[in-house]
Amino acid sequence: MPGFGRGDDDRQRTAAEREAARLERERRRAEREGRMPPEDLPATDEPRAPVDADPAPANGTPPLDEAIDEPSWEPFAHEPDPEPIASAREPADDPFTARREREEPALSPPDAEDAPDWPASEAPPDAVDPEPQHTEPLEPVASTRARRTVSLPRPQTEDPGDHTDSWDRPIGTVRRSRAGYQAQPGAPGMPPHRNIGVPSKTRRRWTRRFVALLAVLVLAGIAVFAVMLFQPFHSKGYDAVVVTIPPGSSTREIGDLLAEKGIVDSGFFFAIRARIGGDRGKLRAGTYTLKKSMSYGDTLAALTATPKSAPTIDITLPEGPSRGELAARVKAAGVRGSYVTASERSGLLDPRAYGAPKGTRGLEGFLFPDTYQLASSTATAKRLVNDQLKTFKREFAKVDLKRAKRRNLSRYDVLIIASMIEREALVPKDQRLISAVIYNRLRRGMPLGIDATLRYRLNNWTRPLKQSELNTHSVYNTRRVEGLPPTPIGNPGLAALQAAANPANVGYLFYVVKPCGNGAHAFSSTDAQFQKDVTAYNRARNKRGGKDPSRC
Repeated sequence: MPGFGRGDDDRQRTAAEREAARLERERRRAEREGRMPPEDLPATDEPRAPVDADPAPANGTPPLDEAIDEPSWEPFAHEPDPEPIASAREPADDPFTARREREEPALSPPDAEDAPDWPASEAPPDAVDPEPQHTEPLEPVASTRARRTVSLPRPQTEDPGDHTDSWDRPIGTVRRSRAGYQAQPGAPGMPPHRNIGVPSKTRRRWTRRFVALLAVLVLAGIAVFAVMLFQPFHSKGYDAVVVTIPPGSSTREIGDLLAEKGIVDSGFFFAIRARIGGDRGKLRAGTYTLKKSMSYGDTLAALTATPKSAPTIDITLPEGPSRGELAARVKAAGVRGSYVTASERSGLLDPRAYGAPKGTRGLEGFLFPDTYQLASSTATAKRLVNDQLKTFKREFAKVDLKRAKRRNLSRYDVLIIASMIEREALVPKDQRLISAVIYNRLRRGMPLGIDATLRYRLNNWTRPLKQSELNTHSVYNTRRVEGLPPTPIGNPGLAALQAAANPANVGYLFYVVKPCGNGAHAFSSTDAQFQKDVTAYNRARNKRGGKDPSRC
């Protein structure tokens, strides 16, 4: 098997053979480069005989032509290029190949370790050839020494459909152009370096500074919030302030009340401090003497401490009774002064502002029923009346009067109707039904026929009315006089006020106590049905010996 770069025979080429091979290479190079061949080369186009064709040697080796008939192919054996390859590489036909051959430097000779072992007495046969080697074989087929070939990358402009013979395909990796290809830095028109997007040191430095500044601001905000919440440098306060915490007030409502009085700085922070300290459920209603500009901790301590037992008077005034009836209850509770006199008039409320006729005397109907707490030192009838009037203003503002205004009823008329409802209705579900009966009778011009108005005039709330009393000529006798009485007949609560302003949508005109109804009434729209209900009531009453049959 021949060695790499050696022929099948060991014959040495003469100087004339090497010179002929050199001239042949020059001629082929001139053809590839598109210039005239050297003057010493023959100008004829006829093929020339190979310069290496010699007669067979004397030792009996067969001629070269006969030796090629049965070649021994090896992986590294050089395959001679066919003759047409020279014409296929003309510069005029393939500009890319011509440009590559002009720009590529000459291939360097093989490394020393790859060179064949030549005798030391003479140099290698191609030592006199300074020209670079090319991919095409430059020596005849009969050459005794095959040359190494170098495969160059295939041009990227090669047509994929070009089916070239396998011997013309270069060996190696073929790179094809890709979309968006970017030239390497340093190429013509390109910067000397490529920007790979690495943030500069200045940008990183400013980023670190911004993060540090943000952290400092967050810490400062937390510190300020803690100081405002816990108030470590706050004073103990000054100037005593009396404040009353209403029952059922939330923590935020208490904080807003204290902030309004100037006791604490903020109701919001007071509520947060109470939640953090677990004092939200410990706050107590009542009257406290605190100081202005107190800290949240001191204020919470004062409001959560067990209050001292102060002498007070608690009085509960029910819904319905008149001021004359309430006078005895007020006096029994220990309130000083005359309740009837104190309820004649007050600078806190004028009945004419609610639609009362001019000359109306007394504050009947405006004394709102509720439970009131008075200090023993200030428990007077006038103080109690003032508290009742304040409560009335607050509660009456909750009543929707749109429907009453459509019926041309004033606020004072609603107050009168509510006082009658409070006297007549014994169960809450009957209040709007009785209100509807009053509205329907007023619309038809019928007398109301409510005996409670006459009882108010006679001040008789316990014993049965006599026939003579029922025939009394009085503006409060609604059996004989149409319309509403001139004043309320008692002091109604909020539920009666709302029922008077918004009656039920029914057509009832009559009602009577229902036997064994536990205070409920039987309502009817016709007189015939009403007479049946009255008969049932009288029968039950006679059965019980004249006693009230409403409760069984």
